Amino acid sequence: MKPAALRPYKPLPTDVEGQQKPSQPRSRGLKRTAFRIVAVVALMVMLLSGVRHVSRIALPRCKGGRLYQNITSLPSHYTLPSGDKIPSVALGVWQAGKNEVGKAVETALKAGYRHIDGAWIYRNEAEVGQALNKSGVKREDVWITSKLWNSFHAPEDIESTLDDSLAKLGTDYLDLYLIHWPVAQKSGKPYDKTLTENPYPTWQKLEEMVEKGKVRNIGVSNFNIRRLENLTANPLKIRPAVNQVEISYWVPQVELIKWAKEHDLLLEAYSPLGSTGRVGETLAVPEVKEIAQELGMTPAQVVISWHVQRGYVVLPKSVTPSRVEENVHVRALPPALFEKLETAATSHKPYPRLNPSRGWGLDFDIFD
Repeated sequence: MKPAALRPYKPLPTDVEGQQKPSQPRSRGLKRTAFRIVAVVALMVMLLSGVRHVSRIALPRCKGGRLYQNITSLPSHYTLPSGDKIPSVALGVWQAGKNEVGKAVETALKAGYRHIDGAWIYRNEAEVGQALNKSGVKREDVWITSKLWNSFHAPEDIESTLDDSLAKLGTDYLDLYLIHWPVAQKSGKPYDKTLTENPYPTWQKLEEMVEKGKVRNIGVSNFNIRRLENLTANPLKIRPAVNQVEISYWVPQVELIKWAKEHDLLLEAYSPLGSTGRVGETLAVPEVKEIAQELGMTPAQVVISWHVQRGYVVLPKSVTPSRVEENVHVRALPPALFEKLETAATSHKPYPRLNPSRGWGLDFDIFD
């Protein structure tokens, strides 16, 4: 799949304000009055354009409070610090087998997805690349994310690992490249303590990949607030654009969402319908079922819409064609219904999140 010059994504949806026509001048100085009217109208147009620009760029980054609960349409994209626009709903391909991931990607692209979220460790990048090439969709019209695995945090290992992902995906650049976990694993040891405690050398190499044009945006995944503050305390050339974490009805991440808004960091939600074994439980939540029935939506569409309305990218995962198609059709929940689901999600007891710390033999908790 050969790359082509990037074209801008479709702007975020905004409301169009009406404008009154000025009344006809009645004074004697017709020419002077007409000139003034033209000037006023021009000024109004400029101001209106400014309002639209601010709503398009600033709204997804509002500080404080909850985002989007009073809007009439959900954003199709979010704008990153680079100016690139990342689609708000993506197909996640984690745990998608090699024999099924290609079909899922093809189905997603036909259904309107323009964002595929993958990773080197998923071991299906070649199949994803083949499906992208087969689809006929232009490279510049699809947002592709991959992730740097724990074994390759050493600066000397990063570019070759990135090149491997690029080759398998059939492209010469990624739209987004993330540090997959805040753990630098090392051969013969559970982890590299130095690089784990201070990922700055890893980040510097990622910045170099941006400068080389192999990556357009860089970010992290599974970083808590302490680790984000630790990384951003360094003299970064490029600040993290994204932090991909588990966010669901059971793991609402209220504090992290607040911190991200205050620091101009876009979050992405993996396992948005619940982690393995919990999806059915999520879709059976009484508030979810009631809202779905009232709005004529499926429970999954309600939950995904709620996520986008909270102000971050959502990564629903499925290889079932009907569910892949279903998950991309989201719309804004009315304020009262959004608040109803938000209250339910943030009022229940805490649930455990995906945490591989013990399984990896670490002597610390990744999320501490």
